[in-house]
Amino acid sequence: MPRTCTSTDCTAAGPWTRYARMMPEVSRFFGIAIRVYYNDHEPAHFHAVYGDDEALVEIDTLALYRGYLPRRALALVLEWAALHREDLRDAWRAARAGAPVRSIEPLE
Repeated sequence: MPRTCTSTDCTAAGPWTRYARMMPEVSRFFGIAIRVYYNDHEPAHFHAVYGDDEALVEIDTLALYRGYLPRRALALVLEWAALHREDLRDAWRAARAGAPVRSIEPLE
């Protein structure tokens, strides 16, 4: 039976358990996955993944920190993030503390 992954040891867990613990998905809409990683670096940001593209977006400014998304996908991500900025801050704080991260409503 695989062990639950901890912040320092993920070697005994299966690959999906390990990555789900490190990269919780907080929302998904229109084929875009929004993730807040455990133990991630500053500034506070989230990852938006669309197909093979990934962008890191700062939570406080909603500025594109790194990466790329097609223009329409990025516009949807920024619209969603503007509506859920406080939820994203909470998710960031929880992930940094190693606590469970709650889901955030998708864009409709």
